[in-house]
Amino acid sequence: MLAEILQGVFRPLGLGRCLSPALLPSGGSMSQLQSLLLDALLGTKHVDSAALIKLQERSLCVATPGFSVMPSDVQTLVNGFAKNPLQARREGLYFKEKDYKCVRADDYSLYAKNENTGIVVVKTHLYLLVATYTAGMYPSICVEATEKLGEYLRKKGN
Repeated sequence: MLAEILQGVFRPLGLGRCLSPALLPSGGSMSQLQSLLLDALLGTKHVDSAALIKLQERSLCVATPGFSVMPSDVQTLVNGFAKNPLQARREGLYFKEKDYKCVRADDYSLYAKNENTGIVVVKTHLYLLVATYTAGMYPSICVEATEKLGEYLRKKGN
């Protein structure tokens, strides 16, 4: 059960139209997917904003209220996985008009920080799950929640 996977961080929800049909309940909507991001990630109180990006189309699928991800930022995140992880670590990321130092880069995860803020990006088969944290939040909780949601989506074929 989804709630068990994420240790009760969020309640089981139907997922939105941009996910594979195998995950959709009848009548699934984008608002349900946004609720998933809100409950699973922002509900921890250690994620400031979150988004789901379609890898193939390189476009934003859904984001939490107030979090806009520009096409150039989408390209930066997609390129972070397309490059050799060592190169991403050396060069860092430029995201939302800030330079971030990359602290982890591998086939499925990208973590970067800028002073007391940071970004966690988890790659699934079809999507990039993006979460940010700000001052006063615990990066480790942001990482854990984002990785668990990414793992769940990978297991479901997304």
